[in-house]
Amino acid sequence: MGTLHFTKGHGTGNDFILFADPGGEQSLSAEKLAMLADRHFGIGADGIIRAVRSRNLLDGAASLEEDPDAEWFMDYYNADGSVAEMCGNGIRVFTRYLLDEGLVTLEPGETLPIGTRAGVRDVQSNRSGFQVDLGHWRLTGAEPLVRARNLPVARPGLGLEVGTPHVVVALAGDDELDSLDLGTAPQLDPAPVSGANIEFVVPADPLVKDGIGRIRMRVHERGVGETLSCGTGAAAAALATRHWAGAGAPDHWRVSVPGGTVAVRAFRAEEGERVALSGPAELVFKGEFAIPD
Repeated sequence: MGTLHFTKGHGTGNDFILFADPGGEQSLSAEKLAMLADRHFGIGADGIIRAVRSRNLLDGAASLEEDPDAEWFMDYYNADGSVAEMCGNGIRVFTRYLLDEGLVTLEPGETLPIGTRAGVRDVQSNRSGFQVDLGHWRLTGAEPLVRARNLPVARPGLGLEVGTPHVVVALAGDDELDSLDLGTAPQLDPAPVSGANIEFVVPADPLVKDGIGRIRMRVHERGVGETLSCGTGAAAAALATRHWAGAGAPDHWRVSVPGGTVAVRAFRAEEGERVALSGPAELVFKGEFAIPD
């Protein structure tokens, strides 16, 4: 491939390598993607995002069928080079990238549809950065036991699907959350066939303030490891906490992650409940990287 012209960006510390390939001509192997994401020998990132016009990618055909205006597809890969369905922080940074490159426009009040492997996701600008409609969510019915280093006793998790699979675990307090060693992947029993992101959550005291629910979260992402933030994970954590809290729990949540804070909002639609994620998206620098043959 030669030289890769890239941009580095992040959403609450969840960082990404982004590059434009409108014609879908610069496909990289999983090995080379993992090399780019390596923090010692490559550029370093939690994920890699290729900007491809939907019409030039096989996965993009379904996006155009769902919404003919979904011109751009977020071709997303985890740090180990594996394919991922969607990324809540990544899609906000992807939107910032498309705007910065002059590939799209997004005026206040307008909606930008973006193709992903989880379906088309609509993005709008707001005061915090961008809001993305993550679509419908659901409880999977799974309640695996979760074991993690420095967690003395295995805890039950709650399985949710928010475009990507998640298991959320409630902890007793900040001490338990802070003492976790997520450098080693937590173990799920039974383990999902396709794996899952695992979120560990502690409610604030009080849980609800001014009508907004508040939680802290740390996450281990499949194919990556511990990250400073996970957008779909924050949504899953808020939805799980609301589920546990029962009737009267709010629809609006603030989720504190090591990299900052994001907002989650559950809302009703004709076809069922959906969830939206809001937060910042920053581009840090541009560069060139020589990819070995």
